[in-house]
Amino acid sequence: MSVVKVHKKGIIALPKSVRERVGIKEGMLLLVEVKGGKLVLSPLDLWERIWGCCSGSAEEAERELDREETEREKARENRWKR
Repeated sequence: MSVVKVHKKGIIALPKSVRERVGIKEGMLLLVEVKGGKLVLSPLDLWERIWGCCSGSAEEAERELDREETEREKARENRWKR
């Protein structure tokens, strides 16, 4: 078990021993979830994200990803309007 400090803007540094144990490398993307009041970090597998996001064709997957991107852009715009 390790203890980490939360810095400005919620920044934390994962200890090297923890990163090595779970295979986290510089530049990797991590999925952040809250489960049962606990913070869970998991490596984000982009191939699964892209090709496993729907059961249909590649075109359907692309449309779904486009919809998600549009939603993220709208959320970002709304943050600036506050």
